[in-house]
Amino acid sequence: MSADTGVGWPLHEEPLDTALGWPRDSTSDNGAAEPPPNPAAEEPAGVGELPMASSIREDLAAVSRETAALRLNEAALSAAGPGEPAPASDGVSRETPLPPPVAEAVPSAPPAAETWPRPTTTRVLSVANQKGGVGKTTSTVNLAAALAQHGARVLVVDLDPQGNASTAFGVEHRAGTPSIYNVLVAGRDLADVAVEVPGFAGLYCAPATIDLAGAEIELASMVARESRLARALTASVPYDFVFVDCPPSLGLLTVNALVAAQEVLIPIQCEFYALEGLSQLLRTLDLVRSHLNPALHVSTILLTMYDGRTRLAEQVANEVRTHFGDLVLGPTIPRSVRISEAPGYGQTVMTYDPHSRGALAYIEAAREIAERSMTQQDRSGQ
Repeated sequence: MSADTGVGWPLHEEPLDTALGWPRDSTSDNGAAEPPPNPAAEEPAGVGELPMASSIREDLAAVSRETAALRLNEAALSAAGPGEPAPASDGVSRETPLPPPVAEAVPSAPPAAETWPRPTTTRVLSVANQKGGVGKTTSTVNLAAALAQHGARVLVVDLDPQGNASTAFGVEHRAGTPSIYNVLVAGRDLADVAVEVPGFAGLYCAPATIDLAGAEIELASMVARESRLARALTASVPYDFVFVDCPPSLGLLTVNALVAAQEVLIPIQCEFYALEGLSQLLRTLDLVRSHLNPALHVSTILLTMYDGRTRLAEQVANEVRTHFGDLVLGPTIPRSVRISEAPGYGQTVMTYDPHSRGALAYIEAAREIAERSMTQQDRSGQ
């Protein structure tokens, strides 16, 4: 061999006798002569010269034997009836116990529903917060479902063009479906568009369609544009509770909801940005109270998406409770995967997983809202 290639690699004058180009050495690293090759062994070209190839092949062969034995054993187990001893097979211990029988999944039933106090007059609550993603729709549908499960007659008005409340209830809301848009723009009766929510007795939803996205432009030129929802609610069938799910803005749709309601329920996410936008919402409420609806007041504040592992959530909760006092409901709604999953199945968490932490928290919050109805009636009677 010579090193005249110009790049420092030796030039082989003789052809190499291995598949990878390495010259075959007749001795091993410790100087001992290697055993002669076994011509009876059948292996692919080039594999025999790889370092550690023989040991790897032995390991693979052992694994293959165990895998085949396991497959044979699984087939025998499937053929044997429940409780019968497992047949012996190579590679598997005769003492290997049979796997326990898998119990069939039984759907969890909702907790036994007791009857909660019902108000003597209809309570109309607008669920409002111009910040998006704080849990307005989630709180609306789950509070309404919990109240309906405990004897109340509830109407949910989906005033958000995204129609998420309608989705959570599994209510049809494709374009062209009779919806709250027809009530606001065409003056249709609310009873004509409200449909009963499947699986709930006494729970109704006035759905929202994509047509509602242009309602603000159409309402801008109408007479008494701010009170069209209020007129529709006055003529509707009486309910115990009416929840109006507002869009994440302070536009004409939200103003309609505030004019139609006597109470405002504000969901507050336990994060800093939620507090930052709260002052703007309160200023809007003052304007509506001064010019359009003197009876409007904030009656309920609900802390949502509470994460007890973070100090920030605790600080925000303490700040809200210190500032608003008794307006804040005692239960806080935790961050819960089950709450987030439920709308994907066209359900509320009350039916999707009634025993989850999120469902139990919403049940306690709804119970407190129902009990406050009795307190308000006692105050009005004095």
